[in-house]
Amino acid sequence: MPAADILEIDGHRLKLSNLTKPLFPGDGTTKHQVIEHYVAVADVMLPQLAHRPTTRKRWPDGTAKQPFFEKNVPRGTPSWVRTVTLDSPGSTRNREQVTYPLLDNLAGLVWLANLAALELHTPQWSVGPRAGVRDPDRLVIDLDPGAPAGLAECAEVATLVRERLAADGLATSPVTSGSKGLQLYAPISGKQDADVVRHYAHEVAKQLEREHPRLVVSRMAKNLRDGKVFIDWSQNDDAKTTITPYSLRGREHPWVAAPRTWDELEDAGSLTQLLAGELPGRLADLGDVAPAVGAPGPRLPT
Repeated sequence: MPAADILEIDGHRLKLSNLTKPLFPGDGTTKHQVIEHYVAVADVMLPQLAHRPTTRKRWPDGTAKQPFFEKNVPRGTPSWVRTVTLDSPGSTRNREQVTYPLLDNLAGLVWLANLAALELHTPQWSVGPRAGVRDPDRLVIDLDPGAPAGLAECAEVATLVRERLAADGLATSPVTSGSKGLQLYAPISGKQDADVVRHYAHEVAKQLEREHPRLVVSRMAKNLRDGKVFIDWSQNDDAKTTITPYSLRGREHPWVAAPRTWDELEDAGSLTQLLAGELPGRLADLGDVAPAVGAPGPRLPT
């Protein structure tokens, strides 16, 4: 990508700003390098974002400063950015509406990167061409370790979850979160609502806690998590979002929510979070190992 502040992508002219500004204090990664990351992963990330309203977490002054979450598109959003206006999830009385971006091209990714939208979060459901909200088409299990447990323990629990979901015909894909833990994704039918999916994930979490009480916790109280891995089933609530695979994380260094292979998780002792600079080489060597999109999975037992 050129260092100039005007970039034309897919016929859209983008004015970029502060390209040399460091956004990650740990290694001085600049906004220019953030944009380069999203250019490098666009082909594999855009299918993960497709048709899903995108909530952004922005660090305009770098990750050493306070971020803010943004759901509505900001003032000055280009007219070519596709949007969808929906009732705010969870609202009942005096329904608040939110106008979200729907990212379907490289220009949209670069536009958000220029706004220092380092993290892109999406729900487990999508919207149709007429803005109809569809039932979730994927189940996600978020594994959050409580110190001194770490990524190795998450990998151990991930294998337990994989085996449990396989018993119901679900195929899972792991993603190291770029933070502390990892997520597992499984395609589902898209014919059952979020309440059904959340209940199923909760039951799985409770079962694994009963079977492995020294390793797994399914309850949200933080005082129960020390040395264990919390199976966060609540990410399947229709009001919740999860970090999108290939997104950067707003940490000291530019860690990434990185799709992984099960072979990597089997070598749990050497498993680490991955940096943005490692992604191009992985994509060249392994291709896209991200969670499957498009093909429907099985119905969940009820």
